Amino acid sequence: MTTTATPPVQEQPTPEPPQERQPSLLSRIVKALLTQRIALLAALIVIVVVWMTLLDMGGYLNGSYDPDYLSASLVDAVPLCLLALGELVVIVSGRGGIDLSIGSMVSLSGMLFGFAYGQWHWGLAAAIVLTIVVGGVLGAVNGFLVANLGFPALIATLATYYAFKSLALVVTNSSPISSPEIAGLYTITNQVEIPLIGGQLPNVPLGVFTFFLPAVIVIWFVVARTSYGRRLFAIGTNDVAARWAGLDVRRTRFVAYVISGLVAGLVAVYITAQFASARPDAGTSGNGLALPAITIAVLGGVAITGGIGRIAGVVLATVLITWLNAGILLAFTGNAGTQYQLLALGLVLIFAALLNGLTQRRYGGTR
Repeated sequence: MTTTATPPVQEQPTPEPPQERQPSLLSRIVKALLTQRIALLAALIVIVVVWMTLLDMGGYLNGSYDPDYLSASLVDAVPLCLLALGELVVIVSGRGGIDLSIGSMVSLSGMLFGFAYGQWHWGLAAAIVLTIVVGGVLGAVNGFLVANLGFPALIATLATYYAFKSLALVVTNSSPISSPEIAGLYTITNQVEIPLIGGQLPNVPLGVFTFFLPAVIVIWFVVARTSYGRRLFAIGTNDVAARWAGLDVRRTRFVAYVISGLVAGLVAVYITAQFASARPDAGTSGNGLALPAITIAVLGGVAITGGIGRIAGVVLATVLITWLNAGILLAFTGNAGTQYQLLALGLVLIFAALLNGLTQRRYGGTR
């Protein structure tokens, strides 16, 4: 019996898995700008400054768009940034959180500051404390309506906007409060040298050091370094899950509106000093302060659905809007400049909303 040898089976080479295609440099840059809101805002600030500087060099502007002008324009950035941070806290709390009454709270609490410091002759510290407390009480009204009674934030704060605005006008018969004490606060707009490095940079408004930096640090600490801040982001992301986790959703959301009111009270003091009088329409004249603050918050990366927001993004968005507005005022004379500022603000809001939506769909949000 003969046997035949079985030919050896040749092993088939294992096919190599297809290599993933590396994204191009341009796609990586686009992704970085869309997902890193800080980087995007920094790039936009550079673009605006370079663009306006080129227009200045070409003689298309009515004044010099130079570092001194940009530094002086920061006097208007202080109240906008602080109010935008107040909006950040409210919007992050979720459930359609928004505060349309923040400008009218500035007006009403500012009138109380005018009475206390300008007519009742209280000390400056006591008048400031009173104004901030009044702002907190007004914010608590919003918080009670939204968090405790369940009113939609849009409706509740729109109603209190009208109420606070009318009260500010009624208590003074629509007249501003002026006094030598209040006029003396105008020094807050003075330009001062930056410590240590002031000789190398333009002077900045005093309010940057006395109001802006302390308030930003406190709000950053509360939002980013306290247990309340963690609860705030938790209820903004999913308040049902937060409630099942044992968090007091109602109280956390209520405090968010109180913080917004406290910020409005602080801004009321600043604006009274800026205008050297307590005006009943300080936060509501023209288009008011609420809508620019909301625009800056959204541009800074705050998700209108809640749960997402960064202090640094709001600060950079404020600088961008302030320097863009400063350039528009030089490009257009008279009332046209103000109208074009409003047009730019509307376009920026649309851009920010579209950008937030695109980033959320493609990359799951910004950082």
